[in-house]
Amino acid sequence: MAPNWFMYFIVFWAVVMIVFMSIGGYFMFRKFLKVLPQRDGKSKLDWQNYWVERSRGMWSDEAKAFLEKLVSPVPGAFRDIARHSIAAKIAQVAVEGGATEVSQSHCIEGYIRATPKRDYRSLITFLEKEQIDYQPYTHLLNK
Repeated sequence: MAPNWFMYFIVFWAVVMIVFMSIGGYFMFRKFLKVLPQRDGKSKLDWQNYWVERSRGMWSDEAKAFLEKLVSPVPGAFRDIARHSIAAKIAQVAVEGGATEVSQSHCIEGYIRATPKRDYRSLITFLEKEQIDYQPYTHLLNK
């Protein structure tokens, strides 16, 4: 008969594997939902790619640097995905506003619109810490 500690070791690793598989499954399912087509026939990822490509020539070096500053609090593993979705929302704000270049105000508005409501508290804390004036956009935070 196997020692008692070995049985506990196997049970421990089984629980750890189930937890890790559940976490991975959750994120895979969220990614799957983004790829599903909406009513217009395009998925969320299709729209993000559309807005990023449409605004490719509108980004100045200052706007790109400001975008990097905005995504800096996002953990490194998720930063590329966050950068792409925030850049898409900023591009949508700029293009729909008729701008010829992405400005800092477009970046702030797009950053607020791209952030889920549950994260507004940390968003406000970050903007205040970085001394970024978000007062013209408080109406977006109160929706």
